[in-house]
Amino acid sequence: MRVTGTGHASMRIDTPAGSILCDPWVNPAYFASWFPFPDNSRLDWDTLGDVDYLYVSHLHRDHFDAAHLRRYVSKKATVLLPAFPTSEMEDELRELGFTKFLKAPNEEVVELDGGLKVMIQALTSPTDGPIGDSSLWVEYDGVRLLNQNDARPTDLSLFAELGHVHAHMLQFSGAIWYPMVYELPQAAKTAFGKQKRDRQFDRTWRYIDDLKADHVFPIAGPPCFLDDALWQFNDIHGDEGNIFPDQSVFLAEYAKVGGTNAVVLLPGSVAEITTGTCETTHPVPVAEFFANKVAHLEEMRERKRPIIEAEKASWRHPEIDVLKEMQRRIEPLLDESIYIAKGVGGPVRFDLVGYDGESVESIVVDFPGKQVRPYADEKVRYRFRTERALIEHLLHIGEVDWVNSLFLSCRFSAARIGQYNEFVYSFFKCLSEERLQYSEGWYDEHERAVDAEDITIGDWVVQRRCPHLKADLSRFGVVEGDQLTCQLHGWRFDLSSGRCLTSVGHKIRAHRVDEQSPAPAGESLS
Repeated sequence: MRVTGTGHASMRIDTPAGSILCDPWVNPAYFASWFPFPDNSRLDWDTLGDVDYLYVSHLHRDHFDAAHLRRYVSKKATVLLPAFPTSEMEDELRELGFTKFLKAPNEEVVELDGGLKVMIQALTSPTDGPIGDSSLWVEYDGVRLLNQNDARPTDLSLFAELGHVHAHMLQFSGAIWYPMVYELPQAAKTAFGKQKRDRQFDRTWRYIDDLKADHVFPIAGPPCFLDDALWQFNDIHGDEGNIFPDQSVFLAEYAKVGGTNAVVLLPGSVAEITTGTCETTHPVPVAEFFANKVAHLEEMRERKRPIIEAEKASWRHPEIDVLKEMQRRIEPLLDESIYIAKGVGGPVRFDLVGYDGESVESIVVDFPGKQVRPYADEKVRYRFRTERALIEHLLHIGEVDWVNSLFLSCRFSAARIGQYNEFVYSFFKCLSEERLQYSEGWYDEHERAVDAEDITIGDWVVQRRCPHLKADLSRFGVVEGDQLTCQLHGWRFDLSSGRCLTSVGHKIRAHRVDEQSPAPAGESLS
């Protein structure tokens, strides 16, 4: 099995029975904020895109690059389609010209022509990507590969049971806006960022240990930020709280925990994998490349500057009345929202900075009141500040997912009183009837499910499944004193009260080993 690195989470897998191109991303994403690093735009994409199969793990724009898919990937390719709850991915790919689809049954091995076997695990909670994320397992002639990309399954036992894995590709770096955009003192940002960075690595080590593959490939990050306004987000400033460590940092951190089997893929690197070996060639020496990272980024910044400026010029749509258009689009969804609206529990304020950089229009999405209206000087727990032009553009193009556009762009600032609230972001990635109805149904089923099984961790008896996304706490739960941390997503709980310390809702059932079990302590939204 030959694996060619093509940048970020992208790779081409070649076997005698066929070739698979995974997640090709080249063009800037999220309002021209994210670029692939190392740069992959100079690869021979005409050749790389001439494949038998295409696999796109999910609809995040650093995995689903519509312009690149349209231009460079053969329309004769069969799309390996995850079993997602909505038809959005298939619909978008058909619009790009793809006509052949293999709708893979979830978590079932499918044998393709020539003995090539694949299995796709689809994750389908509202918090998994843009309503769905997935991983791809591939086997040919006894060689097995797992492309986990940035999916976060609760465990990898399903893949391990199919046989020993020889190549494990997984995310290790950040892909979020927290804590950089929050209006906090720099010392607090650094502390929160360091905590998140450590959690990212801890989660990665856990996955690596679960699968015990022969070779580990760090992929799916980090992006680089080439706009002058976002340049500080690159991990080149000696900031221990930067959440975007690169592959060279991964190698150093992995070595600290005893890791010796890492393989870095630069764009153009080729790894020949057998059941016993992995021979890799690179276009340039890996250590040398990352030693010159700043110079590479500065060269990219100048080369890509015209692309960024052209995108910025397309965002303004002064003909749009933002308040009226938000009312038209969002109020019907507020009327239909039950679980998400109750989960948000209050108004969310958007401060829109005008073209002059000074004037501000403040608009409130009032979840209890089921309306969008001008801000009325009331107290709000959640506030976002961004350029009016960005909201105009989202409304102009009819964007149904503001998380997969505005928020991941990091072109905003945020403030909140109290804890993180996942329902805020769930709503703003569900600005369509189909997405909202699916998410409401998922939360309804999730809240009504009773998880009666308990486990013991240290001095505490707790419910086995994390109230957040059902991770197995016998594997991911760590207790320190009276607090439990689920290492899959870093969520923390106060065991004495059952209260979630990371977000609103999601109360846990727990009691000390020497105490009588209390009644179930769910914090239902119904």
